Amino acid sequence: MKRLICPMKLTSTLWIANLFVLSFGLVVSASAKPEHGVALYGEPKYAAGFTTFDYVNPDAPKGGSLHEAAYSTFDTLNPFVITGVAAPGIGLTHDTLMKQSADEPFSLYGLIAESIDISDDRTRVAFKLNPRARFSDGSPITAQDVLFSFNILRDKGIPMYRAYYRDVESVDTPTPDTVVFRLSEKTNRELPLILGELPILSKTWWENRDFTKTSFDIPISSGPYLIDKIIPNRSVTYRRNPDYWARDLNVNRGAYNFDEIKYDVYRDTTVAVEAFKAGLLDIRLENEAKKWAVLSQSEPVKSGKMIARIFKHSMPAGMQGFVFNLRRPVFRDPKLREALGMVFDFKWTNHSLFYDSYRRTESYFENSFLKAPPLPDEAEKKLLEPFRNQIPPSVWTQVYHAPGDNKPMRVNLDTALALLLRNGYQVDPFGTLHHPNGTPVQFEILLDSASGPVWERVVLPYIDRLKRLGITATVRTVDTLQYKNRLDNYDYDMIVTVWGQSFSPGNEQQYFWGSAAADTPGSWNYSGIKNPAIDALIEKIIRAQSREEHLTAVHALDRVLLHSHLVVPHWFTPEHRYLYWDKFGIPDVTPIKGTDVLNWWMK
Repeated sequence: MKRLICPMKLTSTLWIANLFVLSFGLVVSASAKPEHGVALYGEPKYAAGFTTFDYVNPDAPKGGSLHEAAYSTFDTLNPFVITGVAAPGIGLTHDTLMKQSADEPFSLYGLIAESIDISDDRTRVAFKLNPRARFSDGSPITAQDVLFSFNILRDKGIPMYRAYYRDVESVDTPTPDTVVFRLSEKTNRELPLILGELPILSKTWWENRDFTKTSFDIPISSGPYLIDKIIPNRSVTYRRNPDYWARDLNVNRGAYNFDEIKYDVYRDTTVAVEAFKAGLLDIRLENEAKKWAVLSQSEPVKSGKMIARIFKHSMPAGMQGFVFNLRRPVFRDPKLREALGMVFDFKWTNHSLFYDSYRRTESYFENSFLKAPPLPDEAEKKLLEPFRNQIPPSVWTQVYHAPGDNKPMRVNLDTALALLLRNGYQVDPFGTLHHPNGTPVQFEILLDSASGPVWERVVLPYIDRLKRLGITATVRTVDTLQYKNRLDNYDYDMIVTVWGQSFSPGNEQQYFWGSAAADTPGSWNYSGIKNPAIDALIEKIIRAQSREEHLTAVHALDRVLLHSHLVVPHWFTPEHRYLYWDKFGIPDVTPIKGTDVLNWWMK
């Protein structure tokens, strides 16, 4: 979805003429007309009848294979539930009602649904399915499949779906190719687009199976690729479906060019790098500055056999950091969290470990216009005023900077200790820091074995500096399955994570920061924050009826989150660093959301 993650966030337009709808006895609000695409605000970039997106090569040849690394073991082929860890790349087998373009903030165009119709009061959204739409077994995709997909994802899927679909009042299927969603809230402007991102599952396949159970049974699917071969916890291979009904559709033209895509699981990034250098892998998205510095200057790059290329993008960088679990008593005091932020030495980390290649993160929407300005303007003050007693006082008067940034560590340590002592913390004769209630300040940092060795380079120096404050911190690295289970059940003190963001924050913010999500296993409210002011600001974002209202509410949320000290902010870079063997063709245009390897082809 939108970020998710996944993220798959889309927009909607109007379909089904009133006369057609009324002929089925439905009482509906007035609507414009069926539309090929929809934007969250304004009009979509691509007009009806467009032939292809600007950032692909419509004449790209088909063929060849793409071999990539994955860093997580897996035990299921179902990515839609919290049970288990899904196979890497499984999204290749699933299509949605509509498809998002990569060169607009948030616009969707017809895929399984050939058109969308949103009533003028936005309480009704209708999708007309493409009559050619087929599942992988050749059976038609019908309105009953859409209805089944919606119901099972809402009732048994990951908690995100329940949060997303909470304002859907009912769903009707007046004809085999028509699905009508009725919404209880006309102010949830984003919801029609979110419904357009609904992944479509086969009712025939799933209705008599346990949707929540982990399984390697290969399901009937709707996407451009089929699962070809699985070696559990080792590799998964996808084969391009030669009978994929939408291969020549305008939203897909120039995409999905590889006949085969294979993911091999590596539990150590160093081993994966060696496999890449040996030619066992074709491509590497390099997130480690040290490895990039070495590999981009290696002999294969200098000889032209390997390409090192940076793709600039304009996407919000989101927030990455050490996350405090506020469910644990040790982290409930914001003053302690602020002090712990001062002890992280970003300047040393960036210089010594990352070749000065990163910038410090100072927003949950970093690298974008969504980032809160230094101080609130009049519109933001007016929005925040009703919550004055529920948000940190610093929101009104202090410009947020990442704690301890641009100061010597000795000064930061002194400042952090002074802050704690002023707020009742004590240091015993043995140098141990104690909470005001007398308990020692100690906690554990949980890491995933897939990335543990990389993160230990950052975590261990941080732990060493914490010792100088009298704080005992330890690190524990566990395997991927155990890590996911502990994450889903919030069984940790501190973790390292990142919340990705889109150009159009909305309903997913409930899943990140909402009070209800804090008590829902499997949500992304990793910090456990529960604040009615934050809940209200999220609602303001969701219900915004103009770009201006939306931007003001996003700025206000960003500001409150920052001053709540939920994380120790890390770093970001406005680019993607790719290393790949010189065998790929790449489109000339890089969209605002960055390059997509699924639009590349074999030369």
